[in-house]
Amino acid sequence: MIRQASLTEITFVATLAQELWPDNTVASLEAEMRESLKNSDTTFFLYYADNQAVAFAHVQLRHDYVEGTDSSPVGYLEGIYVQEALRKQGIAGQLLTACQTWAKQQGCTEFASDCELTNDESLRFHLSHGFIEANRIICFTKKL
Repeated sequence: MIRQASLTEITFVATLAQELWPDNTVASLEAEMRESLKNSDTTFFLYYADNQAVAFAHVQLRHDYVEGTDSSPVGYLEGIYVQEALRKQGIAGQLLTACQTWAKQQGCTEFASDCELTNDESLRFHLSHGFIEANRIICFTKKL
């Protein structure tokens, strides 16, 4: 079952997000998510199996330029994660559909996402769900 996460469920989202982004703490992710939910341009979806949150997706509206798009705002998949034991069962696709439906309800006509250049699993997921690669970039930083 998929549902839009409420504030009372943000700890579940943050716990799953920490599995996706292990360089973060659950507490820091939870604080960031609570803050982002104050803005109506972002939401989270949870997937429940046997009354247990086992997957999440984060979607938001981006009003700035989004690579390969022509409109604004654009629905943007910020993150999606399914616990490893439950992968390859269509859960991520269902979460993606929920995110896209939400974006359409917000008036979006385009939807976008990204992944790291080396994340082949994510690339395959995106391509298999109708995304078209818009560009590849390498980002640089320099200490001043």
